[in-house]
Amino acid sequence: MMVMAVLEQPTRFNGIKRQLEGVTQRVLTQTLRRLERNGMIQRRVLETSPLGVEYSLTPLGESFRGPFTCLHKWTIEHSDEVLSAQQAYDARSSGR
Repeated sequence: MMVMAVLEQPTRFNGIKRQLEGVTQRVLTQTLRRLERNGMIQRRVLETSPLGVEYSLTPLGESFRGPFTCLHKWTIEHSDEVLSAQQAYDARSSGR
């Protein structure tokens, strides 16, 4: 859902990719298609040379901005605890 966080305004594919450091083109394409299928974003072909594609939030996607922002904030605030839990789990699991 980080894609939705970068869609403050209509954004081209490469603009999204630049903002999401480390994401592969394949994963980003799959994610955008899934979000489009779910009605969260819309895709618009730009009649430029070469052709471009721009993505923007739909009204449904905009309605998710508030809950997403809360979830993102919670994730940042609790990231150390989550990391500790993951490390403890991994330590227990490696001894199996």
